[in-house]
Amino acid sequence: QEGLTGAESQENAENWQNFYFLSKKRKNLIKNPCGEEDLQHWGEVENGGDGWKIEELPGDFGKEFPSEEVHKYFVTSYEWCRKAQVIDLRAEGYWEELMDTTQPKVVVRDWYAGRSDAGCLYELCVKLLSENEDVLAEYKSETIAIPQDNDASWTEISHTFSNYGPGVRFVRFEHGGQDTLFWKGWYGVRVTNSSVTVEP
Repeated sequence: QEGLTGAESQENAENWQNFYFLSKKRKNLIKNPCGEEDLQHWGEVENGGDGWKIEELPGDFGKEFPSEEVHKYFVTSYEWCRKAQVIDLRAEGYWEELMDTTQPKVVVRDWYAGRSDAGCLYELCVKLLSENEDVLAEYKSETIAIPQDNDASWTEISHTFSNYGPGVRFVRFEHGGQDTLFWKGWYGVRVTNSSVTVEP
């Protein structure tokens, strides 16, 4: 501790406490990421075509998921299907000063796949919002096109927010897609195992 003023050593101790807290508390803030509870916790839903549906892995013309803990996925139809979740960081235990001063990393991950007999589109959009829901930072994937003769394997997409400035209170996660053949039913992109974590 030599050479540190009282204020500096206190700040150091606080940094360590925050680091320890964030390391221990790391958990997925997305509720119902794999469709085990139907569409519960997913709001602002756009149900194009025949709407969202939940299916058991691997599904028709599908592949098993890389983790045995995931059993289901959400699947889209022949017009855009989108669903969103808004995470209240304070309600999850991430206090204002922590978000404003420490600005821990906000790590977003999602998994998507197509059917091997159908082409489809996928999009991910995540926003960090203020108290008044102003957008302070945003990540938008390109529209990812999966061709009709794809191998149906699951692909992870991720983004890390850092140095986003003070004021972040909510995270808005939205994803969706559709098929590109306009077939009645559920031939669009499949999504599962979405996650948002706050990390040191």
